[in-house]
Amino acid sequence: MLRRMEQIPAPERVRTAAQRTGDAAEALVARTLEAAGWVVIGRNVRVSRLEIDLVAVDPAPPAAIVIVEVRWRSRRDFGLAEESVDHRKQGRLRRAAFGLLDGGELPGGEALPRLPLRFDLVVVEPGEGSAGSDKPRIRHYRAAF
Repeated sequence: MLRRMEQIPAPERVRTAAQRTGDAAEALVARTLEAAGWVVIGRNVRVSRLEIDLVAVDPAPPAAIVIVEVRWRSRRDFGLAEESVDHRKQGRLRRAAFGLLDGGELPGGEALPRLPLRFDLVVVEPGEGSAGSDKPRIRHYRAAF
């Protein structure tokens, strides 16, 4: 039976403002997916030297294990966040996902369900209200690559 991942406090380390903003975006995406009926079974999952932002189970037919890459962009000066997931990043995500599947379990020891694998991209941008008062905008691309 799948259970929601418990938040285990990470060892204390210095996080930059950009990293804290990215962490908040990942937490927002995890809450949004869970509100839609998904089960988030891993956050910031390390596979060797690679990292997966979110590992979740999408129960919608067909059910699937979903590797979710979360991208936050506060501005579009250098292009869209979607454009930042190039072939190198996609390759790293694939290697991490297949390494995770080969092991058959999450780093904490929980077994992975035997389901098809899918890669999604979720982009978070600030709302357009004054001083960012609006809720952030979320764009979810299923089977992004």
